[in-house]
Parts: sequence; C-alpha cells; structure tokens
Amino acid sequence: MSAVGLYVPGAGFLYRVPAGAKLLALLLVGVGLVVWGGPRVAVGALAAALAVYPLAGLPLGRAWSALRALSPFLLAIGLFQVLFADWQTALRLCAQLAALVLFANLVTLTTRVRAMLDLFERMARPLRHVGANPDRVALVLALTVRSIPMAASAWQAAREAYRARGLSGRPHLLVVPVIVQLLRMADATGEALVARGIDEDTHR
Repeated sequence: MSAVGLYVPGAGFLYRVPAGAKLLALLLVGVGLVVWGGPRVAVGALAAALAVYPLAGLPLGRAWSALRALSPFLLAIGLFQVLFADWQTALRLCAQLAALVLFANLVTLTTRVRAMLDLFERMARPLRHVGANPDRVALVLALTVRSIPMAASAWQAAREAYRARGLSGRPHLLVVPVIVQLLRMADATGEALVARGIDEDTHR
C-alpha cells in the first residue's frame, strides 16, 4: 500500500485536530517556508515533518515511502539547481518541497474525507450569492485533494513494474503507464460518482 493516500484510522494527537486547523497550519507552514525558508530552516522543517509521523501514531515508513515516490522530482530539481545556481539553493528547494509534501500527506492520512468535504462546503457557502453550488465546489476540491495521492500511487506502481521488468536508464518509459493508470482511476471515480447519482444531480 502506498504511503501517500487517504485517511488511515488512528488515535494520535493529529486525529483530534479539526480539518480546518490542519489546513490552516499547512498554509502557514508553506508561506513561512517561502518567506523565511533559508537552507537551515528548510532542513529543519523537513526534520520536523519526519518527527511528527511517529508522534501522530503513524509509522515512519509512510514518510519514507512518500519521499521515495517524490525522489525522481527532487533529484531533477536538485540537479538543475546545482548546474544553474548553487548547492545551497538546491538543498533549500528540495527540503522545502519534501517538507510540504510530508506535511500535506499527514493532513490526508489523519483527516477523514467526510470532514474535508464538510470543510470545503462551509468555505464555499458564500458562493451561493453568485449562483455557485457549494456542494459541487466542495466535491471538486475534495477530488483535487484525492488526485494528489492518486498520482503518487500511479507513479509508484509504474516504477515498481519498471524495476520488476529489469529496465533501467529509460525513465521516459514510465510516462505512458502512469497516464494509463491515471485514466483508469479517473474512470473508476466517474463511475462511482454516477452510481451515487452525482451526474444526474448535476444536470437537473
């Protein structure tokens, strides 16, 4: 099972924190890393993200698996920055991205989808005044959040199949399997929505 995914039942302290507070904290961490994020701050945030997993009652292996799924992107970003900037910039950007992904993963792992959907619906209620449907807006936002672990899972599955076939040195071969897997996930999500009458409600 991929470590980047939906809610995992548990009893850690993060499970008792409301969804809105967790998303606000994630936003503040992101802004803080961008505004004040030197290399030391970025590395410190990454270390803090790793430390929160066991404190929240989640195995540290989930954090490592999330980082493994992210590693190709981190490698590409780091290499580009070393070649065209400097190693300090590479370290800062990679640590910032890894920390934010780990913190975001913590939010999804410790927050029920229903709680996230209710939060988005409350946030979208003012849009009624301009003719928008808060339920539809909440659904779109929830599906967006869900698409992040879906994409990570598709990438990890394609990479494992790539390695199982003994392939190496041709990472471009991963592109098509990832796209196919994402299309299958999208079809399954669409069928589930139709089965629940979402599509019918949309056209009323």
